[in-house]
Amino acid sequence: MNKMNTTEKQKDKARPWIRKFARLGYFAKGFVYILIGILTMMAAIGVGGNKKGAEGAFASVAKEPYGEVLLWIISVGLVCYVGWRLIQVFIDPEDRGFGVKGLGAKIGYFISGALYVGLTYKAIKIAMHAGSSSSDSKKTVMAKLIQHDWGQWLIGLLGAGIAIYGLYQFYFAYKEKFAERFKKYEMSAKELKLGLKTGKLGLSSRGIVFCMIGYFLIQTALTAKPDEATDFDGALLKISQQPFGQWLLGLLAIGLLLYGVFQIVKGKNRHMRVL
Repeated sequence: MNKMNTTEKQKDKARPWIRKFARLGYFAKGFVYILIGILTMMAAIGVGGNKKGAEGAFASVAKEPYGEVLLWIISVGLVCYVGWRLIQVFIDPEDRGFGVKGLGAKIGYFISGALYVGLTYKAIKIAMHAGSSSSDSKKTVMAKLIQHDWGQWLIGLLGAGIAIYGLYQFYFAYKEKFAERFKKYEMSAKELKLGLKTGKLGLSSRGIVFCMIGYFLIQTALTAKPDEATDFDGALLKISQQPFGQWLLGLLAIGLLLYGVFQIVKGKNRHMRVL
């Protein structure tokens, strides 16, 4: 046991600033998903208006006392998370290499980082009182892409990539692959159990949302209608519009909240191996 613990500890060698940088990113991400889960649940049961998704979460935070300060802290944390994803892509701290699996993981990290650039932009924009017109901007970008010969192909490939990433979330959750990155030698039995439960349920819920985003992007590519495109917030809205949508939204809200808890547990207990 002592020999195994020593081996695991060697995997967590990292420059202190990088370790703190990454952990702050995970904490910020977890806090955002907890807010999204709470607001989405409130929307599902008809309490507190129709706010859901990241944009609703940021807007709600901004209205609270010292909310703008908190929103800037969240923004900094999200910047750290994006930075950590870039470190995973270009420095390869987990020694994944450049084989098929390694490149697949790096592509996933890059997509994740790109998605959180958009989320960080939303947070900063609301913090600066700039309001939000992200939906209009998204439609404008889609409309411009559709006009090009290669636009529909690009949107379709993007949608397929996001949908595949969503399906991978299910695989990752079912096989408990995420647990391989925990520093189990420092975790209590209750903390490990919490990490496993929230990881499986949270990753599955997030996988559903990504699959829906991918589906609607593919629909955009097939129909050449920019209005079919959506993002994370839009996917939650479309779920709520389906038969029994409020029930589905409520269940998904619980999953997203648990995913936020999982991110905080992971941030505290994840191996950091950047030398």
